[in-house]
Amino acid sequence: QGKTILMISSEMEELMGMSDRIVVLSEGNMTGELSKDEFTQEVIMTYASAARDK
Repeated sequence: QGKTILMISSEMEELMGMSDRIVVLSEGNMTGELSKDEFTQEVIMTYASAARDK
């Protein structure tokens, strides 16, 4: 506890299984910051596509 690990992956199940918090970047911009009780694959993908929808 109290440690930060930066993990970059396109494997959604891996990210969700190993993370307490997920920060989503899209086209170089932070589009979302989600805690474990907030993230689902659908929510993450919504934030991941947010920059493209502008």
